[in-house]
Amino acid sequence: MEKDAKIFVAGHNGMVGSALVRKLKQEGYTNLILKSSKALDLVDQEKVNTFFKTEKPDYVFLAAAKVGGIEANNTYRGQFLYENLMIQNNVIHQSYVHQVKKLLFLASSCIYPKFAEQPIKEASLLTGELEPTNEPYAIAKIAGLKLCENYNRQYGCNFITVMPTNLYGPNDNYDLNTAHVLPALLRKFHDAKRKQLEYVEVWGTGTPKREFLHVDDLANACIHLMQSYNSYAPINVGTGKDITIRELANLIKDIVAFKGDIKWNSDRPDGTPRKLLDVALIHQLGWKYSIDLEDGIKKLYRDKF
Repeated sequence: MEKDAKIFVAGHNGMVGSALVRKLKQEGYTNLILKSSKALDLVDQEKVNTFFKTEKPDYVFLAAAKVGGIEANNTYRGQFLYENLMIQNNVIHQSYVHQVKKLLFLASSCIYPKFAEQPIKEASLLTGELEPTNEPYAIAKIAGLKLCENYNRQYGCNFITVMPTNLYGPNDNYDLNTAHVLPALLRKFHDAKRKQLEYVEVWGTGTPKREFLHVDDLANACIHLMQSYNSYAPINVGTGKDITIRELANLIKDIVAFKGDIKWNSDRPDGTPRKLLDVALIHQLGWKYSIDLEDGIKKLYRDKF
């Protein structure tokens, strides 16, 4: 990417989009196109068409999405499917119509089968059933991935897809009704400490294992891939290391310095038993994560709370 190229970061106010903007500015990119969801509704086909006609971006990072944790995914199933399909279809298609040089689509590791062999290789896609609680979101992301692949194959577009693992970092969502597990635990333990509660209730059994990547590391990976990767085959982005939810809860409890107990509510869903990505391919391309989980959570807690 040329330093003065017009770069559209879709979803720039979100956790991933804002990290991309920070990194692009650090790298000296000066011509960023940023539109809030109020200024540009990506679900609206005509508005997206008009935007691309007017702005004519050279490069696109598609980080805009309707996102949430287990509860949100399971509750707003139709909304998650519809809005994500529309956002992706509109941005990807108009990128083709208006001859964008390259597009990077942010998919998700939740698109892999619930019982995929661990660590999960890119080839595991579409080899088994999805986790039921987030199936609509996953199906939307698979559709976006396949749209990028087939616009490459039919039209010769340079549209690439990255599949990040679980993310955390600045601008995350801390609403307990919609948050992912790590920010939700930070909020719960912080509130419990402030209110001097005797215990914190955590959903599930604590046995599932998850991999966590700092969003600044993902931004570094995305820009690296924009410069070096030109295949429609999707590529995993993660640390290659995982941790049980029980270990994560205890780590956050220690960082927050909460003195009470943890109570596990096994009546609530665990989700996928394990989700660790195989990151051999991106390692071959010269990228590895740099922010340790404990260090990342400590800094996030200091900055947020």
